[in-house]
Amino acid sequence: MLEVEDLHVSYGGIGAVHGVSLSVGPGQIVTVIGPNGAGKTTLLNAVMGVHPGRGRVRFGGQDVGRLGVEGRVRAGMGLVPEKRELFSTLTVEDNLRLGGFRHRGAGRAAARGALDEVYALFPRLLERRRQHAGTLSGGERQMLAMGRALMARPDLLMLDEPSLGLAPLIVREVFGIIAGLRASGCAILLVEQNARAALQVADHGYVLETGRVALDGPSAGLAGDARVIETYLGIGTE
Repeated sequence: MLEVEDLHVSYGGIGAVHGVSLSVGPGQIVTVIGPNGAGKTTLLNAVMGVHPGRGRVRFGGQDVGRLGVEGRVRAGMGLVPEKRELFSTLTVEDNLRLGGFRHRGAGRAAARGALDEVYALFPRLLERRRQHAGTLSGGERQMLAMGRALMARPDLLMLDEPSLGLAPLIVREVFGIIAGLRASGCAILLVEQNARAALQVADHGYVLETGRVALDGPSAGLAGDARVIETYLGIGTE
């Protein structure tokens, strides 16, 4: 579904991502883990077209390198950014409706159907639908950001640090929802510092260090790798 080949990204002439290649298959959850400053967010932004990069990005067999963000959304890609970027003075429902622009012109029934799907996935948002987004808790804001992206019914959803700042109980809930999305056929590219949670839910993983892929493989294999265990899972090796 997604193929990234030899991607390079720079900020002000300074390289942030160096020749990264990765792929995500239909219905797969693929995670990118690594330390702060490794280039994980930059990688997602380049794949989504938020930041320019050199290399090839193919989605659904189509080269999307010349498409901007809106074009990539229309092609079926979605991104939930780390900062969530909600409209705090708008209601929960208004924020969700803004996410459905990919299907403008499809009629009210299609918009209502997408909204009902999001509310079924996130019942708490249904309860809070008339509240302003700025009044929500951190976990509810993350759910709203995910729900808004899902309003476009993407074929690929990219998530940037969905566990950031959330209590452990809410993190488990969010990752449970991510796992559930796989059953609906939505592919996931997950950038996450919580390596343990990410590897538990993902099918395949990439370890990004200083802008380069240091390791990759099936998630179960990475979770058992001595270097990953010591560096990212917080368990010392003998």
